[in-house]
Amino acid sequence: MLRLRPYKKCDAKVIVSWIKDEVSFRKWCADRYKSYPICETDMNDHYEAAAFSDSFFPMTAFDETGIVGHLIMRFTDTEKRILRFGFIIVDDSKRGQGYGKEMLKLSLQYAFDILKVDKVTLGVFENNKNAYYCYQSAGFQDVVLETAESYHIFDDDWKCLELEIER
Repeated sequence: MLRLRPYKKCDAKVIVSWIKDEVSFRKWCADRYKSYPICETDMNDHYEAAAFSDSFFPMTAFDETGIVGHLIMRFTDTEKRILRFGFIIVDDSKRGQGYGKEMLKLSLQYAFDILKVDKVTLGVFENNKNAYYCYQSAGFQDVVLETAESYHIFDDDWKCLELEIER
């Protein structure tokens, strides 16, 4: 049975081990970390900067085998009605087995029932089809934007797709 809990610094060692190459790394973090690879200290230092905020919630998914997933939740508005998911990742040995969808469902339940948000958003690169389909299977729907956000990665422009789900 999958469960969700607040992130602990000791989780970082396991989470960063799931990122096996720089393409996967960039799909996970976009430009939020400047250099690959990262270590647990990099991840913890990055989160430490936001730790004193009541708008930032790093979460870890686990089951009887241990840590299986991770994501962050952060408010994007001062009224705290819109929450954004990011840094979504599942143990690379468990991908394709429903863990991502289940982790997202638990996170959405937390967002809507505990944090009382009206909407949850997330972004995914268009070249990350497996993640995109996972988000859709959890109920997220495409948002049509006038201009899509893009990132210049590996001498290429990666288009970011926007998705959301409302209460």
